[in-house]
Amino acid sequence: MTNRLRAATLGLVLGAALSLGPALAAPKGSVVAIMGATVFDATGAPPHVANVIVRDGRIADVGPKAKAPSGATLIQARGKALLPGFFDLHTHWTPGGQPAVAPPIAAAYVSSGVTTVNDFHQPPEAYVPRRRWATTLTTPHVNFTARISTPGGHGADWADEATTKWVSTAEGARAAVRSLIPYKPDAIKAFADGWRYGAGPDNTSMDYWTLSAIADEAHKNNLKVLTHTVTVERGKIAARAKVDVIAHSLQDREVDDEVVALMKANGTTYAPTLAVYEPIKPGAPQPANRDDPRLQNALKKFGYALHNVKALHDAGIMIAVGTDAGMPGTPHGASTLREMELLVQAGLTPTEALMAGTANSAKAMNELSDRGTIEKGKRADLVLIDGTPWINVADIRKTSSVWIDGKLAYGPGFKPTPADGQTAMPAIKAKALVDDFERADGRTQADTLRLDDVDGGHDRSVQVSQVVVRNGADHALLVAARMAQKEDPSAGVLLPLSRGSVEPVDASAFKGVRFDVRGDGGAYDFTVGSRSGRWRAPLKAGPEWTTVEIPFADLKLVPGRGASAGPWTGADLVDLGFSGGREAGQRLWLQIDNVTFY
Repeated sequence: MTNRLRAATLGLVLGAALSLGPALAAPKGSVVAIMGATVFDATGAPPHVANVIVRDGRIADVGPKAKAPSGATLIQARGKALLPGFFDLHTHWTPGGQPAVAPPIAAAYVSSGVTTVNDFHQPPEAYVPRRRWATTLTTPHVNFTARISTPGGHGADWADEATTKWVSTAEGARAAVRSLIPYKPDAIKAFADGWRYGAGPDNTSMDYWTLSAIADEAHKNNLKVLTHTVTVERGKIAARAKVDVIAHSLQDREVDDEVVALMKANGTTYAPTLAVYEPIKPGAPQPANRDDPRLQNALKKFGYALHNVKALHDAGIMIAVGTDAGMPGTPHGASTLREMELLVQAGLTPTEALMAGTANSAKAMNELSDRGTIEKGKRADLVLIDGTPWINVADIRKTSSVWIDGKLAYGPGFKPTPADGQTAMPAIKAKALVDDFERADGRTQADTLRLDDVDGGHDRSVQVSQVVVRNGADHALLVAARMAQKEDPSAGVLLPLSRGSVEPVDASAFKGVRFDVRGDGGAYDFTVGSRSGRWRAPLKAGPEWTTVEIPFADLKLVPGRGASAGPWTGADLVDLGFSGGREAGQRLWLQIDNVTFY
């Protein structure tokens, strides 16, 4: 099973990457008065005792003499610290993360006082349904960050261009950004550096001209650009290209005067994601062999990462908070707090770390006019803490209460929404016709974008899938591929049953799937993605058109990541897939038409 198949099957399971919706909007006319807290407002002022009055989701007044209006919900906070909600500018809401599903992902952030995150994982097709889902959930604000990489590059080695745009020229870069604008992304991520984490070879790095064009076109559309950049020389390219945030540590050596000057001249912010690089994670067992070369390499790189964040900070570069949460050993929510602790370990003061996690991150995302400080008129995203984190940064873990848009989202008195207890959106009823390949806009009859499903990795099989004439005015889908020089290469196509495979589809009223097919005579797989995993039936197709019916009863659960022990229900489907594998270097072709449930 290819990486794309796994990703598509699990795309629903991972939960939502969500922009905040009305579920967390404070009821009109509601007033909350937080009385007597020691306020760290992230404006640069020292912590001070004050009352904070929240009306209709906004901060209406701040100060020691601010009075609680009649009828306000009173929060007696003397002895507690009140801070702006924290930010995490680098997260991946993936099925491999901790937690793995929504709403626990969202809850992990909210319970840690994190009220705004960037998610780098979702395909643009998923934005609309996820934003709709957000209206029912308790969730932080989530900025959807569209992905651009190079062909075969990091971030493009497991996905097709419906998830990650592939570019290698300035012209292609500008076109990619323009193609993303209709989806209304909140930012752009450029996988500019193919050198992942120093433990593997360079995939394909992005040149200056391409990266500069991405930044320029994004800025014309008021979008910030964050980059995957992990070496000092590539950091110079990113800064020269005028990206807004370097979203990883420069960790191959100590930074030099040139990269500092370029970052200062171009206003580049630094979000070092120390949490993902920490060689021995909190709570993990100590390594049996500290002389292991991989561990020694990780320790060396982490030493450079700690040194460089302090050196850049001291040189006047703005430091923000990001974690790469969702990656192994980097859990959601807790890692954001760990990141601020690691900034202190690197040499920043607790106050400077808190500024990185609040106002600096808001400024980096051009959101400071709306949130990130406790000031009159700002969005009431607030975290109440039992402690003094500007003295002892570890106190950030003592979360007492959290408000998002002025509504209680965590703490005494919080009431979860009904959807908070669910792992998926309500299922929508399946229609019989999935795709007859007749729509002029290239979408399926389910109004979804077809996905190429090719083996992952730097060296991938080459595939073309396109609608072709079948008979007269009738059309069919042709999939043609040349297999990569690797073990078990494969190619195919997925037909999502809902946009972004976010809403499950209930096809329990049907018995199976019927379609017309022809091919090169080799073996193929017909698959159905569901929330319980991927289900498979073998398929043969020769050069003549044949109508095939595959009963749901003939499907077998494919073992592996994402598969559950649950039985087939037909009520939680994600997509239909047609794929095949051949020997390395060989060719495959397949045509399908009139895909329906029966």
